[in-house]
Amino acid sequence: MSWRRRLLLRYLLPALLLHGLGEGSALLHPDSRSHPRSLEKSAWRAFRESQCRHMLKHLHNGARVTVQMPPTVEGHWVSTGCEVRSGPEFLTRSYRFYPNNTFKAYQFYYDSNRCTDPTYTLVIRGKIRLRQASWIIRGGTEADYQLHGVQVICHTEMVAQQLSWQVNRTCPGFLAAAQGPWVRGVAYELWRAASGCECTRAVHFAMHELQLLRVEKHYLHHLDYLVEELFLGDIHTDATQRTFYRPSSYQPPLQSAQNHDHACSACQIVSSSDEHHPPRLPPQADLPVGLHGEWVSQRCEVRPEVLFLTRHFVFHDNNHTWEGHYYHYSDPVCKHPTFTIYARGRYSRGVLSPRVLGGTEFLFKVTHMKVTPMDVATASLLNVFSGDECGAEGSWQVGVQQDVTHTNGCVALGISLPHTEYEIFKMEQDSQGRYLLFNGQRPSDGSSPDRPEKRATSYQMPLVQCASSWPKAEDLAADRGSPRRGGAPGRCAQPLLLVVLLGLGTLLYPSSLR
Repeated sequence: MSWRRRLLLRYLLPALLLHGLGEGSALLHPDSRSHPRSLEKSAWRAFRESQCRHMLKHLHNGARVTVQMPPTVEGHWVSTGCEVRSGPEFLTRSYRFYPNNTFKAYQFYYDSNRCTDPTYTLVIRGKIRLRQASWIIRGGTEADYQLHGVQVICHTEMVAQQLSWQVNRTCPGFLAAAQGPWVRGVAYELWRAASGCECTRAVHFAMHELQLLRVEKHYLHHLDYLVEELFLGDIHTDATQRTFYRPSSYQPPLQSAQNHDHACSACQIVSSSDEHHPPRLPPQADLPVGLHGEWVSQRCEVRPEVLFLTRHFVFHDNNHTWEGHYYHYSDPVCKHPTFTIYARGRYSRGVLSPRVLGGTEFLFKVTHMKVTPMDVATASLLNVFSGDECGAEGSWQVGVQQDVTHTNGCVALGISLPHTEYEIFKMEQDSQGRYLLFNGQRPSDGSSPDRPEKRATSYQMPLVQCASSWPKAEDLAADRGSPRRGGAPGRCAQPLLLVVLLGLGTLLYPSSLR
C-alpha cells in the first residue's frame, strides 16, 4: 500500500467521520439545515490539517535520521541546487575531504539565481581537524582548519578585469605591476601560505563554515535508499563580518556524491565539474510567489542563539492574513519541546526584488501572539517577569497557552507587539514536484528585519506545501441555483465529499474499478 493510501486511510476517513457521516448527517440527508458549502469547507479543513500534522509528526518522530558522532566527512560532497548567500551571492559547492585530513573545495559563483552562467571559481586547499562535540550547538562537531592556498579562476574576460581591479583596490601592491590585468581561464593566487600574502577579503571570502559540522544519514521514505548530508556552519549575513564570525547555525546541506538523492540532477552536474569546467545548471523560469495554503518545515531547523524549531505557516490569500506556529525544542532532532508560539497578522505583497533575482518583497505585520510553555524550565522563566512584560504575572503553567497581545508581546522571549518585518520570498519545486517556499534569512546578529534596508538577501531552509488553500467556488460543483435530483435547490449532497469518498473507495479497492 502506497504512502498516499495509508495517509488517506489514517487521516481522511476519521476526518470525514468527525464531520458527519453517521445517521442524521447532512451527507446522508441532503435536506439537512447545514449549509453544504460550510460542510465542504469543514471536511477540506480537517483533511489538510491532518496532512500537515502528519508531516510534522514525521519530523518529531526522528524522520529516520541517524546522526554520526563524531562525523565521518571523508568523501565528496556537492550542492543540491543553486545556493544563495547574503549579498546576494549565487553559488554551488563541491568539497572533497581526503583520508589524510586534507581537503580541496570548489566554490563556483554565478551572475544569476539559476546558476547557469558561471563568473568565477574559488579553489580552496587546506587541512581540517575535528575536535569535540560542540558545547554551543547540540548535535554539531567543532573543527579547526588551516588554509594552504586559495586560487581564483575567472570564466569571462569582463569578470577577470573586474576582479583584478577589485583586488588591486582592496590590497594595493598585491598584484605585481608587470602582471597586468587578469585574463579568463588562468588560476591566480589569493592566498599564498608560503609567503603569507593574501587578499581573500576582496571577494569577501572566509572558510569558517568548516568550524561546525554535522553529518546526517537518512532513508528516503518513498524509495528507501540511503542519502548522506553534510551540514557546514552558516555564513554571516553581513559580508564584512564573515572573517570574525564563528558559526552558530548551518547552511543548506551538501549531499554525498556517492549517496545522494537519485532525483537530484544538480548533484550529478556539480560532482563532475572542476575549476575549468564549472557546473551549469539547467535554466528554469522563476515561479511566481503565491502565499496561500499551508506550509511546514521539512526538517528540524537550527537558528543562531541555539534554537531548534519547526514551523507551520498558514496563508489566507483572500484577505491577506497569515498565521504562524513556531514549535521550539531543546534538541537538534526536535523531540523535546520547550515552548510554542502562535502568531497572526496581515501581509502585503510588494514588488520583485531589485537586489535578489527570483525574490519577491513582502511586508508582514504581527498583531496577535500566544505562547505555550512546554517544559518546567520555560514556565519558571516566564513566571519571573512582571505582569506588563509577558502575560499574566506568575500564572504560567506547562502546556497552558496564554495570549500575550495585551502585554505587547513577551520580553522574556524578545518579542514585542505590534511588529513589522520586511520580508523576501521565493518559490521552487523539488524533484518530486512539491512546492517549496523560502523566506528571508534572519540576521546573524539576532536583530529583526524591521527596516527596508535590513531586508534579507538570502533565505532560510525552505518550507514544503502540506495543503493548498480552500478550492475556489468555480473549482467545485455548483451548490446553488439549480435543482439536483434527490434534493431541493441549495440542499444537494456535497460534491467534494462525494468525490473524496469515491476516491477513497478506489484506493481501498483499486482492482474492482480497473
